[in-house]
Amino acid sequence: MTVSLDAADVSALGPVAAVAAVRDALAGGLDPDGDVPRAVVPLAHGQGLLMPSEHGGWYGVKVATVAPGNTARGLRRINATYLLHDSATLTPVALLDGVALTTLRTPAVSVAVGLEWLRALAAGCGGEGRGLRLVVFGAGPQGEGHVATVRAHVPVADVAVVTRRGGPVPGWADRHLAADDGGVADLVRRAEAVVTATSARRPVVDGRLVRDDAVVLAVGSHEPDVRELDSVLMGRATVVVESREIALREAGDVVLAIREGTLAPDGLVTPADLSGARADRPLVVKTCGAGRQDLVVAVAAYRRKTGTVGRRG
Repeated sequence: MTVSLDAADVSALGPVAAVAAVRDALAGGLDPDGDVPRAVVPLAHGQGLLMPSEHGGWYGVKVATVAPGNTARGLRRINATYLLHDSATLTPVALLDGVALTTLRTPAVSVAVGLEWLRALAAGCGGEGRGLRLVVFGAGPQGEGHVATVRAHVPVADVAVVTRRGGPVPGWADRHLAADDGGVADLVRRAEAVVTATSARRPVVDGRLVRDDAVVLAVGSHEPDVRELDSVLMGRATVVVESREIALREAGDVVLAIREGTLAPDGLVTPADLSGARADRPLVVKTCGAGRQDLVVAVAAYRRKTGTVGRRG
């Protein structure tokens, strides 16, 4: 029988369990390069995305669409559905809300990769009697999701959200500034953590302002000619990517910095290599999303919903 998991069922897994699922998978050798590359289909009004993956006795595929014009219509920019199978019989076992899965998975991967550095920063802040200062570019679901996931793992003292025009303060933030507000630069200078989760096509962060010990979680772009981070920051930082192949194919932040000569392809670090990262450089965690990440979190949500344990297949 195929079980349906709606958005509430998927979200009920929660950020702590989602991060744990990703960290367990990474510790077990999860390698996104083993996936079939994501298929991107140009459509009349956006893109179609197809993300299949097989891992650990499971097979899953996410079908997603990106419609930039939907924002003006008051509709979701991204829609998605996820179909999970037992890989031994290829029997479908669950149909999941793909938007909720992406909203949960993306910050789970960011935080799973950067968690030790976030904890070290928070420990330093603890000596000052406070938590991390976060600056979040983008007020959408991914901005909110990253804040919730960071908060679930380390103390947070202040959250400033920055958008193109500013506006009301979301319930998950302490302040909301417009991008051209003069106070943004000072907030970035002081922030221990910066999140970029926008649909911008050009850099939203001045890389000269980011602290030497800051963590930057960048998730907004997945096209080779689109970026949120400038070459200055990419050249200063230890750049962690979920997969070198994916980054060199899809991450404009990486591709354009390499093209401009500030970043070398062999300088990219994967989570497996992260133990050697330097403490005197910013840590940039740049992810585009990968099928195996979706699969790991989908399986965790399915197991929670059904009480299933152990490995299938």
